[in-house]
Amino acid sequence: MKNLLKKIIPKFIFSWYHFGWGFLGAIIYRFPAQKLKVIGVTGTNGKSTVVFLISRILEEAGYSVAALSSIQFKIKAQVWPNNLKMTMPGRLKLQKFLRQSVQAGCQYAVLEVTSEGIKQYRHKFISFDSAVLTNLTPEHLESHGGFANYQKAKAKLFQSLRSNGQMIINLDDPYSDYFLQFPAAEKWGYSLVDQPLDRVQQSIQGKNYQFSQNGISFIVEGTNFNLNLLGRFNISNALAAIAVGLAEKISLNKIKLALEQVRGLAGRLEIVIKEPFTVIVDYAHTPDALEKVYQTIREVFKGRLIGVLGATGGGRDRWKRPALGKIAEQYLDKIIITNEDPYDENPQTIIDEVAAGLKQKQPERILDRRQAIQGALKLAQKSDVVIITGKGCEPWMCVTRGKKIPWDDRQVVREAYKGLSINL
Repeated sequence: MKNLLKKIIPKFIFSWYHFGWGFLGAIIYRFPAQKLKVIGVTGTNGKSTVVFLISRILEEAGYSVAALSSIQFKIKAQVWPNNLKMTMPGRLKLQKFLRQSVQAGCQYAVLEVTSEGIKQYRHKFISFDSAVLTNLTPEHLESHGGFANYQKAKAKLFQSLRSNGQMIINLDDPYSDYFLQFPAAEKWGYSLVDQPLDRVQQSIQGKNYQFSQNGISFIVEGTNFNLNLLGRFNISNALAAIAVGLAEKISLNKIKLALEQVRGLAGRLEIVIKEPFTVIVDYAHTPDALEKVYQTIREVFKGRLIGVLGATGGGRDRWKRPALGKIAEQYLDKIIITNEDPYDENPQTIIDEVAAGLKQKQPERILDRRQAIQGALKLAQKSDVVIITGKGCEPWMCVTRGKKIPWDDRQVVREAYKGLSINL
């Protein structure tokens, strides 16, 4: 019924509907963002990580912080999981969260801002003090009607900056100049390579960076950072958070102390099993993110790489399914394609579309995700790495007729490993 209505009702009606709910939410909760310093983080990948790192930096500096991401909600010391299967909550929920943050005495709110949320005006009536761009690669193309519209949606966060607001841009991203064209009182940039200094007013560069199974290290303005995060891309994520901290006049020493206390993030390159083989769970669900995850593991682990992957249904980004398969073929020694979040689509069709991207290797196709994970663990030998992507720490699997099945890849891994441990 919902899909039928979308086809027959003009788009501008939906736009006014979403805008109206945004306005109503702001009125009901008395425009709470006006009493907070709001930092919005957008981009295709890395948003949840950057939100988390910024929050830790602000807390280390002595501020009271609220934060919202695809992983969790946080108001000061109170933390609860985001079980909405929606990164950016609806207008009423979001405004209510900001009002609760004000009532709790928070000074900052750090929000993960998505293109889908912007499309539905969830960002409206929130004046952002800072806007952060992590990166931009194709996603939600069907929903937005192409990459250009997806990019424009992201840009609306930067157009929502207060007159004295600041933007923090990943200068290594090929679309950085597009976002730098928008006005801001202060423009910051961060990079892993030398960049032209005239593009921004302030910039930082991560130098002498290294990565291993134990974490990442790099130098910013003479200060050594040693973080318990994996992957080159997490150096960029850390630089984004560092740039925000510096823009907020927090010292590098405090920033270093905050980041070095972080012990990884739930569902983001999370190591669930360490011995006798390694099992890692990650949220990667776009071609760019998946490739970066595989590259990271290849760079720091020596054994075979066994991958379990799938693709989301519901008509979401069908173009990327064979692209995911192609990347899996490039990096994985053993490939298992399985169900993810099919919604109302035939899950076997989704699996076959992912498999269509493989030209040389023969993947195993296992419809039941639990059986796929069990199968991957049975294949693993000492020093191998099993990487399970697509869901991370998501608590649900979304199937037909709007039904949600309780799910956690990490728990399924632990149960599967427990069944194997007798024979190891």
